[in-house]
Amino acid sequence: MRSTVLELLILAGHLLLYPTGLTQERRPPPPPVPPAPPPPGPASAAVAASSVTVQPPAPPPPAPAAAEPHPPVLLLHGFIDNRSVFVLLRRSLRRHGWSQVSSLNYSPLTGDLRTAAAVLGGHIEEICGRTDHERIDIVGHSLGGLIARYYVQRLGGDTRVRTLVTLGTPHRGTTVAPLMSAHPLVRQMRPDSDVIAELSRPAPDCRTHFIAFWSDLDQIMVPVETARIDHPDLSARNVRVSGVGHLALPVHWAIAAGIRQALAAEEAVADATGTSSVA
Repeated sequence: MRSTVLELLILAGHLLLYPTGLTQERRPPPPPVPPAPPPPGPASAAVAASSVTVQPPAPPPPAPAAAEPHPPVLLLHGFIDNRSVFVLLRRSLRRHGWSQVSSLNYSPLTGDLRTAAAVLGGHIEEICGRTDHERIDIVGHSLGGLIARYYVQRLGGDTRVRTLVTLGTPHRGTTVAPLMSAHPLVRQMRPDSDVIAELSRPAPDCRTHFIAFWSDLDQIMVPVETARIDHPDLSARNVRVSGVGHLALPVHWAIAAGIRQALAAEEAVADATGTSSVA
């Protein structure tokens, strides 16, 4: 009952915030380039040649700027949602030292998860070029986590994604709401879809580390264990969440703390697997 009430409250709050996330996030402008000094004219060159000046000692070079403690984080929303769902998680990350946190809206009119994954790849290339980071971290809620996993596992995205955190993502497909299968993205989230079959294929040498948060009260994941990652080739850790519904996963304070801990940790050994719990 408490979880249901919390889900309804979160739904009401999210409906109020939803319009604020309809537009794509603005990208920060590139840093200004200082103008080059003008070349010396004939008069100044003659004066410089006929005069002798004593140059003061050159100042010491400036200390190198401190490196960012964390790579950039990209937030990817779920089906028919937008970036407004991550308002609290984004604030939590920034308060704890993640200065480069961005989000990506993908259109609900997208007819193929593979297309969304390719668009994600282009956005990640832009982030890496803008921030001078070779790899980033991703947090994906529901379908967003599945899109990110497809990019990592099937489109070579493990060269760009260090850690992928998924929140209530149907890694083995979900059977909820069969009447919604008219939408092609929903069909691709079914257990018997070709996308789920592709993700079950071997993925040797995948360098991305996965952390999958799954809840025992997730109303959208049927069965709830489908939000776990159980793949022999992937370095994955499954985190069981108790008493938290599907909509609450991106906003719950305990899960936000778990995400921060996962992103700050060293990359796990490629073949390590494990299970932990969040109450």
